[in-house]
Amino acid sequence: MKPTETMFHLGCRSEDIGRYVLLPGDPKRADVIAGYLDDSRLIGRNREFTIWTGSLEGETVSVCSTGIGGPSAAIAMEELVMCGADTFIRVGTCGGMQAEIPAGQLVIPTGAVRMEGTSHEYMPSEFPAIPDFELTCAVVKAARELSLNYVTGVVQCKDSFYGQHSPERMPVAKRLTENWNAWIAAGVIASEMESAALFVAAASLHVKCASVLNMIWNQERERKYGIEPIAQLDMDAAIKTAVHAMRSIIKSKK
Repeated sequence: MKPTETMFHLGCRSEDIGRYVLLPGDPKRADVIAGYLDDSRLIGRNREFTIWTGSLEGETVSVCSTGIGGPSAAIAMEELVMCGADTFIRVGTCGGMQAEIPAGQLVIPTGAVRMEGTSHEYMPSEFPAIPDFELTCAVVKAARELSLNYVTGVVQCKDSFYGQHSPERMPVAKRLTENWNAWIAAGVIASEMESAALFVAAASLHVKCASVLNMIWNQERERKYGIEPIAQLDMDAAIKTAVHAMRSIIKSKK
């Protein structure tokens, strides 16, 4: 890529992007995260992609929203890597799958079920979707240092939000329900839509990626215990954890 080339989807150039990038899904969340950076400036908004760039510990750090799902997340990562980025932390949301875990917990994935399509255009299905170990350890350490409640484990990634929440009306209802129950039986802790694609794309591109997620809902608590689920939409803990972890990684590289 030429240094002056503008990315087709992101609308940015290599000079706009740092090697360290925080990846929220929601463009509005990108605006909030930018407030945690020093001297942040808006690079641009195009489609689902909102980009800010600032600094942490004197190093250039960018924030780029990815929208919903693996396809747009992978597009963002591809073009950010073309611009020189090599270290990514996804800052997202998820729904709980183990009834014992209340909404509001942080979820730090150690792997992801590839129940989506994007990752399969990068690697065969036998290839595991796992985050970078060093980066994941930094996220766990950040959550501990901030005294936040968190759980680690495998998450499930899908392409259809309503395939999860209304499986009974889908022609493939039996398969969806059987898979969902299998993931729960195996101890999968949460469901989301981006990490599997990002982990596998990162492996293919030889860059680092980890995730920290806010569990906003747990439908299984109501099913098992009759507890009315209450949405926990405050992203403050996840954002602070991701920024703290990125700051730690930057310090360790100096």
